[in-house]
Amino acid sequence: MAWISLVIAGILEVVWAYLMKQSYGFTRIVPTIACIVTMIASFGLLAFAMRTLPLGASYMIWTGIGAVGAFLAGIAWMGEPANLPRIAAALLIVSGLALMKLSHSA
Repeated sequence: MAWISLVIAGILEVVWAYLMKQSYGFTRIVPTIACIVTMIASFGLLAFAMRTLPLGASYMIWTGIGAVGAFLAGIAWMGEPANLPRIAAALLIVSGLALMKLSHSA
């Protein structure tokens, strides 16, 4: 259950990062409120996952899902470039996440 919570927390991190961008510096009310709500939910699920998972693994996977997810969201919905160096960087992050997961037995 902790790993599922952690993955959902990471996905919510992508959502709140996207909404933060859409809030234009917290000047638009609906994206601002949605950002804060998803941020709280993401932190809550991360805290729940950390009850049983190690700090390093939890935090690295949460931020990794957020980083790669935000990268993909930027490409898909905001017209950001998908050039080779950026894709290589994202693949390195995913490789690190896979290795971190494999190194934990819970």
